[in-house]
Amino acid sequence: MTERATIERELRLLASLSPAGYFVGLHIRFASPLMTFQTYNRAWIDRYTAQAYAMRDPMTAWGFSTEGVSRWSEVGLPDPFGIMTEAADHGLKFGVQVSCGPIASRTIGSAGRSDREFTETEMQQIANIIRRMHDMTEPPENLTQAQVEALRLIAAGDRHAAAAAKLNISESALKARLTSARQRLMARTTAEAIQRAKDARLL
Repeated sequence: MTERATIERELRLLASLSPAGYFVGLHIRFASPLMTFQTYNRAWIDRYTAQAYAMRDPMTAWGFSTEGVSRWSEVGLPDPFGIMTEAADHGLKFGVQVSCGPIASRTIGSAGRSDREFTETEMQQIANIIRRMHDMTEPPENLTQAQVEALRLIAAGDRHAAAAAKLNISESALKARLTSARQRLMARTTAEAIQRAKDARLL
């Protein structure tokens, strides 16, 4: 099973435990996650984004200050902007927050429901899913020189033929380098691979 398929399987498991949706930000570096997955309702996502709530969310603050798992109701941090009250108005009345990994590459996830608190067993299952996703998406420490050269030329705007000529290789060899870089970075497209490589300071 490919890593992408494994992630999708984990997300299906997470969805089955999160009736009101979930959010996972994997390997947050320099304030931006390398990968994000979320299924909260669109009205709440739009509101949260428009108001820049991520910078003021007590659950996010908890995630950066603590590793572990907790119910939202038990986090105990002040919420001066009333974000959690607004979340409840959008069906997110109960939730669980998960945080794992070093602060320089922290993963933060949450799951919500509208009917009741999560059980201890459900909390542990959700935490395990998010930790597995964190582990399987650990960014590589480096790329090969060939992968870096290929990505840099495409990032600079060269087409495949021109990039291959500059590297004195065939176009098929260039495409093979780009494919291997995408696989290493778990990216669907070359553009996504370039962005992830930049985010991980590999380019």
